[in-house]
Amino acid sequence: MSEYQSYEFTAVDRPLTGRERAELRSLSTRADITAASFANTYEWGNFKGDPRTLMERYFDAHLHLANWGTRQLMLRLPKHVLDPVIVAQYCQGDSASAWTAGKHVIIDLHDEGEDGTDEWDLDGHGLLASIIPVRASLAAGDLRLLYLAWLRCVQSEDIADDEPEPPVPAGLGTLDAALTAVAEFLRIDPDLIAAAAVGSAPAASGGPTAAQLRTWVVGLPTRDKDTILTDLITSGDSHLRGRLLRRYRDAHRTDTPTPAVARTAGELLATAAELRAQRERRDAEKHERDRIRRERSAAAARQRHLDTLAVDQPAAWQRVDELIATKKPREYDTAVRLLVDLRELSERDGGSSCFRHRLAELRAAHARKPSLLERLNLAGLDT
Repeated sequence: MSEYQSYEFTAVDRPLTGRERAELRSLSTRADITAASFANTYEWGNFKGDPRTLMERYFDAHLHLANWGTRQLMLRLPKHVLDPVIVAQYCQGDSASAWTAGKHVIIDLHDEGEDGTDEWDLDGHGLLASIIPVRASLAAGDLRLLYLAWLRCVQSEDIADDEPEPPVPAGLGTLDAALTAVAEFLRIDPDLIAAAAVGSAPAASGGPTAAQLRTWVVGLPTRDKDTILTDLITSGDSHLRGRLLRRYRDAHRTDTPTPAVARTAGELLATAAELRAQRERRDAEKHERDRIRRERSAAAARQRHLDTLAVDQPAAWQRVDELIATKKPREYDTAVRLLVDLRELSERDGGSSCFRHRLAELRAAHARKPSLLERLNLAGLDT
């Protein structure tokens, strides 16, 4: 079976020029290249380019998926939008790292597949599109992506057990669709996320309202308002809205805990293990309850079937004779099943001796039918 790799790059802040697209074409003759993206899959061979270089020069997001377990996500943001010092608080290991390139900071998140199991049923199409909204949220000051990156390092044991957690952003217990897609793509343990969410304040439902933003804007100094309007008209900064939302978040931040009460990586792993054990115990209990419910339902249905059969047993025996008379294997099977029902009915209603007598007569009458006798023996219908 061949390999499978998917490479996808997206340009968000500015379109690629014709020259840049030509440079990218030299890396692949098969790739789909537009002014905003580069995408290709490989079943044989490998990508000739260096994703780090392409992120530094052209793109704002990258996703790589391979069927031997590798999963990688890169995001690029301007440094004036995302402070590299803040990023460094969270990206602390091989599974989550970051570097600066010119005016940008680039985050590199990846998972190599801890169980070593190959994944053959893969399709990278559309994955990056489901994840890319986290970039705008990060630019607006939502640090949950960075905290998930830190959890990925904790899960991969890139971080010592006694390492304290960085500031915990609000809303870890209510991840949106894009953050959920990131967590699933990087295979971050849901129990570890749940453990971390215990120390996370609830997120403001739906973000700040228009009234809240209006009140905040009214209170800004006049010089700040003038700067904002000037930037809006002249700078063409696609992150202006995000920068303003981040400023609002910073002024109303509820991240917890303070460093004095921060949990350690080891404590989070222990809590995750406890939550996992509790969940597995609940699942096992539910599975047992469901099994008992199914068995009781099946038993009740069986008794109803026997009640129906008991109404006219002579007709049931006549039906057995008719089925056997066809000399067809399929009808033999139906006859045997009906005899099994009659045996169970006789055992329930105290007529076992009568059933054994009728069965002995039936076997004697059809002693020259080895196929039928074999079926009776397999069903335990011997005298």
